[in-house]
Amino acid sequence: MTTIKEPLWIIGLSLLAVLLAALVLSKLAQVLLGSRADLRSSTGIVVAIIGSAVGLLIVGAGTSATRLVSPIPILACLIGSIAAIGLYSALAARLQRPVPTSIPDLLAAGESDRVEFKSTARVNLKTGEKDPRMELVIVKTLAAFLNSDGGTLIIGADDAGNPLGLDADYQTLRTSDADRYELWMNDLVAAGLGQNAAASADIAIESLPTADGPREVCRISVTASPRPVYLAPSKNAPREFWVRIGNSTRQLAVDQAAEYIMHRWPMNVGPNLAAQLRATVRFT
Repeated sequence: MTTIKEPLWIIGLSLLAVLLAALVLSKLAQVLLGSRADLRSSTGIVVAIIGSAVGLLIVGAGTSATRLVSPIPILACLIGSIAAIGLYSALAARLQRPVPTSIPDLLAAGESDRVEFKSTARVNLKTGEKDPRMELVIVKTLAAFLNSDGGTLIIGADDAGNPLGLDADYQTLRTSDADRYELWMNDLVAAGLGQNAAASADIAIESLPTADGPREVCRISVTASPRPVYLAPSKNAPREFWVRIGNSTRQLAVDQAAEYIMHRWPMNVGPNLAAQLRATVRFT
């Protein structure tokens, strides 16, 4: 067995180099992630250092005669750091709650595949009356965001992004204030999409200045769901599956939904095959 001795000053410089590289990579990851996820510098540094250590372990397992200051260990540290940061960033963007963007910025940017505006959640502005169909539109949109890449729904703004306020909806509540409206919205999401979906929804109400005075709007942000989310339109109605296609919300038929689920959540393939096998054994 060959023993390699490195001067202490080389080991010290190597540690500093690894720390500096980790800092640079974490900052680069923060820039690339933007508002899709929150990656703290300290977390990025730790992840990059762990990646460097894994890279050195792999090199060390392959040979025992490689010096610390040589191209192979340096390259292994760099590749390990990049791989670790990349993996962590992908997981963070997938699993973290979205970093909230200000409501004025969202309104100015307009609707997209991940942003939708609704004038009200309870009142039909054409009739001026409370309409359950308005509530159903809200949960349909949130279901589509959850089954796609996540998104933000703003209630109290027209299609052009002009704040209309929540006064019309407030008048349908026993207590006309933001707290009661938020509680009602949580109940609406839970009834239509389940408690897990309601728990993952980030609901905030903010007052915006307008030419006619301040107007309150409601923002609901959700991340992509780790499992399919089905909408219950009413108590005894069959479940529906909604997705986001471009800047529109679409319902998928049973066959389309099954194919979409198989491709988006491949981990469900195992349970589906097991169920099919049990059914085959039962009927034969």
